[in-house]
Amino acid sequence: MSPRLDASHTPRATSAIPSPYRTEIPGPAVTGTLPDETLPHQRTGSALEGGPGAPQGPAGAALPADSTGLLDGLPEIPPYAQVRAADARALSKALFERLESLEEGTSEHSYVRNTLVELNLALVKFAASRFGSRSEPMDDIIQVATIGLIKAIDRFELSRGVEFPTFAMPTIIGEIKRFFRDTSWSVRVPRRLQELRLDLARATDELQQRLDRAPTVGELAAHLDLSRDEVLEGMVASNAYTASSLDAQSEEDDTEGALAHRIGYEDDDLEGVEYIESLKPLIAGLPARERRILSLRFTANMTQSEIGEELGISQMHVSRLLSRTLARLREGLTGDE
Repeated sequence: MSPRLDASHTPRATSAIPSPYRTEIPGPAVTGTLPDETLPHQRTGSALEGGPGAPQGPAGAALPADSTGLLDGLPEIPPYAQVRAADARALSKALFERLESLEEGTSEHSYVRNTLVELNLALVKFAASRFGSRSEPMDDIIQVATIGLIKAIDRFELSRGVEFPTFAMPTIIGEIKRFFRDTSWSVRVPRRLQELRLDLARATDELQQRLDRAPTVGELAAHLDLSRDEVLEGMVASNAYTASSLDAQSEEDDTEGALAHRIGYEDDDLEGVEYIESLKPLIAGLPARERRILSLRFTANMTQSEIGEELGISQMHVSRLLSRTLARLREGLTGDE
């Protein structure tokens, strides 16, 4: 173990903190009782008994009573901002060894687990800084990354023979990416299309540099080994990533008004919706032959002569039946007026 961790150590000897620990440790909310700026187990005999000199947590809570000696032998830890990267790894290893011997759910287990969270929060800040260009608030990213750190602590096993930062970073970054995948899209689309959007963006940049122009759909499809329909589907899905309000004003020309005023148009087909709904019960009340004539004339687009041949009647008879049927329907529509 590092010489800074022996019993004679005092926290006044500090050094520059190398990356990713060269930072002021953030303090997002973590479930459980977490220490403040200094760890409560700057241990003395009276502190373990919870006496007047006992260390206090953020809410004034003392260290859990160590009547069974479960916390004996824990190394002395200086304030978090003074812990170097090498010392943090050594301290974490000692705490993980102790964590494996404690029963989950006990105050001692929670205390050691929370200490591990606080000790490794520099990993959270380091991982969150990679996503600083995103539109999401950094505080939210840090909180999500802290959840990833807690999951990594719960899953870590010393028997794997890897350093905790090596194990934890993929879990922390994966939690952040999952957060962006689930919350950053304005309209929720399947994960397949979310990943296709990223592939299309990378392929577009690569082909644009190579061809010195924007690539076509066919070129993107050949580059990604996809069909044209799949590429077009991904392009349409990309529009769901961001959305604009219909009340948004134009940035170029304020005289154009809101977006809804510029993209709206009169739909002539809407005028016929009311008539169609009103005709449905009137047509349902017609005799079967009249309904068939209407279907052949206006759905199949057959002439009166063709309808006569189909039904075995004359064209003149078809004309009279059709005229009578249309008059009946017209009267049904206008009779209430």
